[in-house]
This record gives sequence, C-alpha cells and structure tokens, in this order.
Amino acid sequence: MNLIDAKSWAEEMDVRVTVCDLKGTIVYMNQASALGMHKYGGVELIGKSLFACHNSRSGEMIAEMLNHPVVNVYMVEKAGERRLIRQFPWEEDGEHCGVIEISFPVPFDIPVKVRS
Repeated sequence: MNLIDAKSWAEEMDVRVTVCDLKGTIVYMNQASALGMHKYGGVELIGKSLFACHNSRSGEMIAEMLNHPVVNVYMVEKAGERRLIRQFPWEEDGEHCGVIEISFPVPFDIPVKVRS
C-alpha cells in the first residue's frame, strides 16, 4: 500500500489510522487519528517516535512488532469509551515497512452474532 494512495479513502474514515516506519517514527495519521490524539499534539506527532510517548512495556511490544511482523489486537477502555485496537504489519511488495494501527469505538452493548 502506498501511503499517498491510502490518503484518498483513509482521510475521511471515522476509524483512526496511524502508521509508523521500521524505526517507530509516525509517518501517517488520518484526520480521525490526529483528532483523537489532539491533546498529545495531533498531526504534529507525524515525524515523532512512538517510543517517546509510550511506557517501556509498550515500547517493547512496539519493538517486537517492528522486528517481527505480527498482529496485535486488544480492547482499551478509557474515559467511558471502549475501543478495539488492531496493529498489523505494513507491507509493500512483500517487504515489512512498519506497523499500521487502526482504532475504532466499540459500543458496550454491541451484539455478538455467532455464525456457522
């Protein structure tokens, strides 16, 4: 995925999209991500290191994802909101380039539909 091409659809999604390169530097944030991170600098975070704004435990997990392309999925609950976080490898032409994180709200009363 070319980040320039991604902007056309990712900019207006209500899902937060953040991308970092193999050094852990934020190289892209869509509008929702920048707005969601406004109190930490918003769009000004582009070009900054993820390691500077995460604790050591999170930093170790980020380093692991940058060194070994794996998927990490979890839910976070903060300020009365629950969000699903999915972090996965950013790959282009089979080459690992960094990590993409998507984050979106999940209602507390969301129905679960089991299908066979």
